[in-house]
Amino acid sequence: MGSVLVSGLNVGPLPLFDFLSSLAYATAQGPDHAHGCTHGSCYPATGDLLVGREKSLKASSTCGSRKKEPYCIVSHLQDEKKCFQCDSRRPYDPVYNTISHRIENVITTFKPHRKKSWWQSENGKPDVFIQLDLEAEFHFTHLIMTFKTFRPAAMVIERSADFGRNWQVYRYFAYDCASVFPGISKGPLRKVDDVTCESRYSDIEPSTEGEAIYRVLDPAIHIEDPYSPNIQNQLKITNLRVNFTKLHTLGDNLLDSRVEIKEKYYYAMYELIVRGNCFCYGHASECAPIDGIKDEEGMVHGRCVCKHNTKGLNCELCDDFHNDVPWRPAEGRNTNACKKCNCNGHSNQCHFDMAVYLSTGNANGGVCDDCLHNTMGRTCEMCKPFYYLNPSRDIRDPGVCSACDCDPDGSLNGGICDGHDEPSLGMVAGQCRCKDHVEGPRCDKCKSGFFGLSADHPLGCQACQCDPRGTVSERPQCDPVSGDCFCKRQVTGRSCGQCLPEHWALSHDLNGCRDCDCDVGGATDNHCSMENGQCRCRSHMMGRQCTQVESGFFFMALDHYTYEAELAMLGQVTTRPATWTGTGFAKVPEGSSLEFSINNIPYSMEYDLLIRYESQVSMPQDWEEVRVTIVRPGPIPTSSPCGNTIPADDMLTVSLPAGSRFVVLPQSICLEREISYTLHFEFSRYLNGYNVLIPGTTISLLPRYSSLEMFVGGDPASIARKQSYERYRCHDGAKSVARPQISDVCAKHITSMSAIINHGALACQCDPQGSVSSVCEMRGGQCRCRSNVIGRRCDRCAPGTYGFVPAGCRACECSLEGAVTRFCDQLTGQCPCSQGAFGQRCDGCQAGHWGFPNCKQCLCNGHAEECHQRTGACLNCRENTGGDKCDRCANGYYGNPVLGTGNGNRCQPCPCPDGPNSGRHFATSCHQDNRNRQVVCNCNQGYTGSRCEECAPGYYGNPSQPGGRCQPCRCSNNIDMSDLDACDRRTGECKKCLYNTEGPDCGVCKSGYYGDASRRNCRKCTCNFLGTAQTQCTARDECVCQRATGQCLCLPNTIGLTCDHCEPNYWNLASGRGCEACGCEPNNAVNPACNEFTGKCQCRDGFGGKICTDCQENYWGDPRIQCRACDCDPRGIETSQCGQKTGHCVCQQGVSGVRCDQCARGFSGQFPNCQPCHQCFGDWDRVVQNLAVRTKTLSERAVEIQNTGLTGAYEKAFRDLEEKLARAQGIVNARNTTTEAVSSLMELIEDLRSQIGETTDVLNHLEGDLTSVGNSNVEASNELSALEREAKELNLTSDQLHRQLDILKNSNFLGAYESIRSSYNKSRDAEQRANQSTTTTPSTVSQSADTRRKTERLISAKKDDFNRKNAANKRALGDLNAKAQTLDMKKINEKVCGGPGDSPCVESHCGGAGCRDDEGNRHCGGLNCNGAVAMAENALEKSKHAEKELNKAMKEVEELFHKVNAKTKAEEAKGKAQAALDKATNTKNKVERSNNDLRDLIKQIRDFLMQEGADPDSIEAVANRVLELSIPASPQQIRHLAEEIKDRVRSLSNVDAILKQTQDDVRKAEQLLQEAKKARNRADGVKSTAETVKRALEDAKTAQAAAEKAIQRAKVDIGETEVRLAQIESETSSSEHDLNNAMDRLGNLGRGIDGLKLKRAKNSMAAARAEETATMARDKANDAKQILDGELTDKYHTVQDLVDRKAKTVQEAKKTAERLRDEAKELLKDAQDKLQRLAELEKDYEENQKKLEGKARQLDGLEDKMKAILNDINKQIQIYNTCQ
Repeated sequence: MGSVLVSGLNVGPLPLFDFLSSLAYATAQGPDHAHGCTHGSCYPATGDLLVGREKSLKASSTCGSRKKEPYCIVSHLQDEKKCFQCDSRRPYDPVYNTISHRIENVITTFKPHRKKSWWQSENGKPDVFIQLDLEAEFHFTHLIMTFKTFRPAAMVIERSADFGRNWQVYRYFAYDCASVFPGISKGPLRKVDDVTCESRYSDIEPSTEGEAIYRVLDPAIHIEDPYSPNIQNQLKITNLRVNFTKLHTLGDNLLDSRVEIKEKYYYAMYELIVRGNCFCYGHASECAPIDGIKDEEGMVHGRCVCKHNTKGLNCELCDDFHNDVPWRPAEGRNTNACKKCNCNGHSNQCHFDMAVYLSTGNANGGVCDDCLHNTMGRTCEMCKPFYYLNPSRDIRDPGVCSACDCDPDGSLNGGICDGHDEPSLGMVAGQCRCKDHVEGPRCDKCKSGFFGLSADHPLGCQACQCDPRGTVSERPQCDPVSGDCFCKRQVTGRSCGQCLPEHWALSHDLNGCRDCDCDVGGATDNHCSMENGQCRCRSHMMGRQCTQVESGFFFMALDHYTYEAELAMLGQVTTRPATWTGTGFAKVPEGSSLEFSINNIPYSMEYDLLIRYESQVSMPQDWEEVRVTIVRPGPIPTSSPCGNTIPADDMLTVSLPAGSRFVVLPQSICLEREISYTLHFEFSRYLNGYNVLIPGTTISLLPRYSSLEMFVGGDPASIARKQSYERYRCHDGAKSVARPQISDVCAKHITSMSAIINHGALACQCDPQGSVSSVCEMRGGQCRCRSNVIGRRCDRCAPGTYGFVPAGCRACECSLEGAVTRFCDQLTGQCPCSQGAFGQRCDGCQAGHWGFPNCKQCLCNGHAEECHQRTGACLNCRENTGGDKCDRCANGYYGNPVLGTGNGNRCQPCPCPDGPNSGRHFATSCHQDNRNRQVVCNCNQGYTGSRCEECAPGYYGNPSQPGGRCQPCRCSNNIDMSDLDACDRRTGECKKCLYNTEGPDCGVCKSGYYGDASRRNCRKCTCNFLGTAQTQCTARDECVCQRATGQCLCLPNTIGLTCDHCEPNYWNLASGRGCEACGCEPNNAVNPACNEFTGKCQCRDGFGGKICTDCQENYWGDPRIQCRACDCDPRGIETSQCGQKTGHCVCQQGVSGVRCDQCARGFSGQFPNCQPCHQCFGDWDRVVQNLAVRTKTLSERAVEIQNTGLTGAYEKAFRDLEEKLARAQGIVNARNTTTEAVSSLMELIEDLRSQIGETTDVLNHLEGDLTSVGNSNVEASNELSALEREAKELNLTSDQLHRQLDILKNSNFLGAYESIRSSYNKSRDAEQRANQSTTTTPSTVSQSADTRRKTERLISAKKDDFNRKNAANKRALGDLNAKAQTLDMKKINEKVCGGPGDSPCVESHCGGAGCRDDEGNRHCGGLNCNGAVAMAENALEKSKHAEKELNKAMKEVEELFHKVNAKTKAEEAKGKAQAALDKATNTKNKVERSNNDLRDLIKQIRDFLMQEGADPDSIEAVANRVLELSIPASPQQIRHLAEEIKDRVRSLSNVDAILKQTQDDVRKAEQLLQEAKKARNRADGVKSTAETVKRALEDAKTAQAAAEKAIQRAKVDIGETEVRLAQIESETSSSEHDLNNAMDRLGNLGRGIDGLKLKRAKNSMAAARAEETATMARDKANDAKQILDGELTDKYHTVQDLVDRKAKTVQEAKKTAERLRDEAKELLKDAQDKLQRLAELEKDYEENQKKLEGKARQLDGLEDKMKAILNDINKQIQIYNTCQ
């Protein structure tokens, strides 16, 4: 730009100043061109923009453009020719057309005729413009115009930068700017773009060759940034226009309007220079012609030759593919070059995006267009949808984007994959983005729990509609194609939501559903409701399984159908009552018969016939033959259930053993329901031929279980029922007469049998009269009978009872001596009496006799006929007699009945006062005095008098009246019963109440007493006089209380039974008006309560005073503002507390001052030694005080006189008076007045008197009346003062009396003093107890101290040892932790359980270490799991029948059991461990040999199966061989053996030595473990071979249609065995789990004791090795499992047995470790208990210490209170002393 200016200054006659200015500006502003465009901005050379642009220059007015026109020249006045012509219709030619004045003539040509050609406008036309239209943007620097005529009087230079659409003014020029361009500033310029009006180039002079110059950038203005947009915009033009608006004239045109006058006024210009260069924004150093523009010499072209990767006419754009940064002009040394876009070779087009540029921090803004090779993005750095960035290729590789391999149905957005790797976003290049329910690398599989991959489904797959309770993994997994769920064993349905038939209760159980388990008899079948499991019950059956009966129904017993012989048809039979079941006995003689009619057979089947009988002593031998014949109503149809019965089956013979009570016929009989039968019994022959009798009783039909389908159905359940029925001998329980308690198993079977036989339950049919209720026992149907009632239905009396009534039967009570039997008639109750016995019970003599059974005649003195049968005492004596023999008078009679029948001796009524039946007989008896023959009455209690006609003391009534009687006085037992006057003998009113009672019945306590009068405990009311209402007390000790409770009537806010204390938050009981509120300031007090005696509140810190409104103790001030410490001299204070408001100290007597630090008035000496003054001080003090009063009065009078204005003439005298008065006042106010001072005072007073007298006389002379009035006022004032003093003294006295009265009330020695003394006694007792607790030995404190000392000694003694052990523990723990960190359970988990080792338990259906199922059991393995556990389980399924080898294993276990004896010592343990190691080594060698044999065997099996001769029969034979094997021991035996091993292992002792000696063995075991691992790896190879064998066996199994049934039965047997071994496996798993838990606990517990830590570490290592050994064993079993799928030989069983023995050895090691763990746990627990005990003792000690400290604080508080109380007492004493 500077060059533009410089180059533009070399043309034309520029003034020197302008040229130098431009040169200086160019030097300062221009860039350095030494570097060209490479290192900064560059600009093309400047030139005249008019050169070559004649056609672009135009003028609005040209002289002679249409015709020749005349014009004149004013400057040619001296010339002859002044006017000329112009013709511009043709261009100017120096020869041929010199009068053409077109606008192109102004272009500089440097030709000789430069001054001969010019441009000229038309005459007289003021508004003319010249316009240059450029073809491109140019830099315009300055303009130079050279005029031929006058310069314009006004003109405007304008420019356009948008090709003429908008114009802007550069500068105004005018001779008179104000008038031509009003409002335009005349400058000076402050900014380069200021628009001003300039007059410099508009003068009328010169008339020719005058110049007008315009510079775009004025050199006078400093430009800080020449590259700023403002400057660049100022220089940029596309059009330039000069508007001439006013001509300079000489003024004649104003006077003359002729055309000739205008011919000399026009615009004419010699030369126009427009300097500039092409506008390239600093990006080009040269310009080239624009297309279509002819190139001429010296022409400034408009097309920039762009550098810096720019393009465009003006380099205003970035070049193609260089748009990475925004286009900017070059600035100085900054090229601002356009940056090439980075498209990674995938595009050659891009554009700039400002948003992108800003987002990258102004680094890159280029956006690639039309990316190739399936790329996209700003830099083609990403792949298009459905393509991904191959990380193995370079980004510039054309094949860097690979096509996505995603299933469009299962992928999002039709198969789009992740375009690139982005770990933070989880993006992996090429990874397909599956729909929510789809998975797989290609998104072509439904997730677990979903099915039916479809493009139409928004989530890809449908959710499996699986019931989690019924699916195998308890998760909604189903077939990914069909959606069928994987159901548990007992579940069915597409969604596994239904139980299989005969199952119910869909749940999370292992099998999914539970068996209906309907009772085989109670239910009609084994089908139940799937919702609640309710089976379909038979009639009157209920319960889910139909095992219960409805109320009022029962299950029969086996012998329910019983028939009594007594009810049968008898032939030659005698009967007698029975002693046991049945109605009685039937005695059957030889040759007789019995017939039983049977017509109630419930079920067609075979029955066992049971005969019950009772042996007799007379029948010592067996009854040899009894013939039984079943008489049927007709022939038996062959189609009936008993169609196979032949006649011989109905004729049976049996013998009756003498020593038995029942017999069952050897052959069962077949009977059918609804058919009547007759059973004929013929007792034909007794053994010895004697004619004896057999007492027969009953027959029973026992259902034969073998005839029921439930026992003989052939299914496993029926077989099991039959076996258990026979094992528990259920059938035998019903035979015996004495019913044994049947087992639950038998009860269940019999219940089912009953339901089948009777088609449900039987009705109880309890007799309503003989039974308690209508409900009977569920089994047997026995009703609940009333007393002495028997029978199943409670329908008859028991033997030995009679009288069947609703209350039951009564006992016969037949006499043992008089009755033939104990049984009586069941209707009448009459016992069968022996000879000589009488009565219903045969227990007495006949009338008039007694002494049964030796009867004698009754002796009743003629007064009775009968006597007592046992004692002989006479009954019903007549003639008023009594006694056992009627030999004395009856009670109430007197006389002698024995002497005869004379009238004087018979029994007569006692006159007391009347006879016994008169209603007025009050004596128990009477007698006649033998001396005076008077009748003496023995009065009843409460009667007295010779005839019992009066009431005794303590009784009242009127016995003399008919119906009258004496009653005890109702005086509540509170009178003297011996006092005649205690109560009124007629009315019963109580008159002398005792025991502090009163009232008409002495039933209440006397006034002033309380209690229960009926208990004689009326006590005197003890009311506190100060707290009780005065109306209730007549004296201090005489108060009335509530008579029942003793509660006194309390004053307000007073409580207690005796009104002896205040309510909470109240005090001042001694006031006698009730308690006052504490009034504690709530914000300042700890609580609202205060001291009950003083009213002092308990204040918070910083507060004090009675109600906590003052500062704290020994402080004064306002606590809300500031509290200050009391500044008192301790030598002179009465108390440390100063005035709460003033801070004045309370001084001792004789001390005064604010601080109590000087002697008081009336005392002399040096503080603190203040002594009372002489007695004369009091007299003088009174005189001085009187004088002071009088002086004060005089002073006031003087002041009054002064105020009246009468003191002017006597001012000096009054001053003297004032001075003397001041001196007197000083003496009076002095604290310690001496005698000299008093004398001086008297002198002053006398002097004052004289002067005052003189003054008074003068004043009286002047103002007589005023003086007399003044005197009167003075006297009145004195009297008033005296009265005021007296009133004050009276008030003071009154106040003192009130205070003393309050003090007396508060401290009366009968109230408060008693409370104080009681408190003192309590405090003293507390002090003594506290002292005893600290001084007495032993005490709590001493014991605590001893305990603490013992604890400290123990701690100090064990500290070093503990620290050493703790450090060792930490090191060992660190080592264990490091080892634990190296352990990896993942692979073990996968191999053992079959699931990924790092999967959570909730996600892994195969489980793993630490996983539990819903029931809390260990979860490892499962369906579709290929781990060692699952494989071992499968192997165990096939290895149940290895009987022979298992016996050998049991023998080896027993040998090991003997080896692990508790008595073994350390050496023996070491030897055994070595032996175990050797054995394990041998086992390993055997396993290896066995593996080799197994490989050979497998090869043989494969060859056998693959050869053509392997027919199904051969394979079936091998399978049958395997199936014939069985387990030699039951699970119970195995468990029992394991328990014995545990007990023996627990008895081991000397564990530490064993552990120490077995360290080497453990190391050897580790070596063995490594070898075993190698063996396991080798076994893995065998596994694959075995799998091949398995597949071959499966193919063979398919072909064996004939062997299917046998194999199925084998599976059932194997299943049963599996259950047993599963229990063993479960126990092993639980043991392993417990061991793992123990390891964790030992890891935590081991930190306490070093020894236990070492033991635990060893045990952990041993257990870990043992567990690894177990894992190895399982792996080997896993290998063997593959072989077990085929038919194996005895060699396999040998290997399997060795593996089992090895596993058992490992289990024994685990058990040993468990025992050691338990011992370590017990030791550690014991240590912890001791430590805890020490901690508790220390805690107790600390608590005791705190209690002691609290008691000490209480003692301190009590001591302070005692001191305060004593001080108060002293004060009271002083007060009472002064009151005398």
